[in-house]
Amino acid sequence: MIILGIETSCDETGVGIIELDAAGNMTILADVVASSMEQHARFGGVVPEIASRAHLESLQPVMQEALAKANVTVPDAVAATVGPGLAGALLVGASAAKAYAAAWDVPFYGVNHLGGHVAVANLEGETLPHSVALLVSGGHTQLLEVQAVGKPMKELGATLDDAAGEAYDKVARLLGLGYPGGPVIDKLAKTGDKAAINFPRGLSKAEDLRGKHRHDFSFSGLKTAVARYVEQAERDGRVISIPDVCASFQEAVCDVLSAKAIRACQDTGAKVLLLGGGVAANSRLRELCQRRCTSAGIELRVPRFSLCTDNGVMIAAVTAQLIHEGAGPSSLSVGTDSSLEVEIPQLING
Repeated sequence: MIILGIETSCDETGVGIIELDAAGNMTILADVVASSMEQHARFGGVVPEIASRAHLESLQPVMQEALAKANVTVPDAVAATVGPGLAGALLVGASAAKAYAAAWDVPFYGVNHLGGHVAVANLEGETLPHSVALLVSGGHTQLLEVQAVGKPMKELGATLDDAAGEAYDKVARLLGLGYPGGPVIDKLAKTGDKAAINFPRGLSKAEDLRGKHRHDFSFSGLKTAVARYVEQAERDGRVISIPDVCASFQEAVCDVLSAKAIRACQDTGAKVLLLGGGVAANSRLRELCQRRCTSAGIELRVPRFSLCTDNGVMIAAVTAQLIHEGAGPSSLSVGTDSSLEVEIPQLING
């Protein structure tokens, strides 16, 4: 069975095609992504209207390239992200998927974007067991308890303000490093002293860890602390070491992310930590997660980078799992939901 997935929840236009065999094994036939990142750079972050227009412009050529790479004329099913994400961006992808499904006379599946990030784990080898997923990007910072791919997930914690990737972008803009902030801060941090500045660790005090925010995140205060440090240094006439600021900021982010992820695994009894989202490419986050997972007897799984960021393959993968388990298609009247909750089933029927 050939399944085509469309992903347009933010600034990447992705079309992925996979083949599902009778045993449930999946093979990637095509993975094509067009990013509108450069169009957002001068604004220092994603502009929803620009993202929506970029999807309209990119979707047809991306679709044609994916079909050509997979040597597929008509797939057996079409799936699309229906939430969460940017409202206009979601509408472009879901509407296109429904139109393709109707034109090809094949079933349409509307699925949860976050379930797609988890589903890529099944493309990397062994089936994903009871796990905790740490999804970190410019739009998401969440800890999810996962029983299996395609099953409803439980949100253990999430950011109360800025997402981790968003904090990277804002700090990079503050330091004059451009957009996106993640790669350049990670690069500069390697030449800096991560202990040079003791930036705060949000929601990591004893009272936070004992209370309702045990698994939650907050990066707004950290971003403000970086701004105040820079302002004070300028007032004092001190030369600022950009690598030291980057390293110290990154250490604060990755320390909290990895520590809370391990704590979530221990609290739930999960023996696997799955790392996903664009920030999963961060070298320090991977290093700290691996070190702490090894110490705690937890297996760390990190899909290859192309599958960590938003892509159509992940949407096709979660759909393939649902189809393999006997799920029927969505209605063509199903709507998009920019704030779709993670706890609901991964297949959206209406």
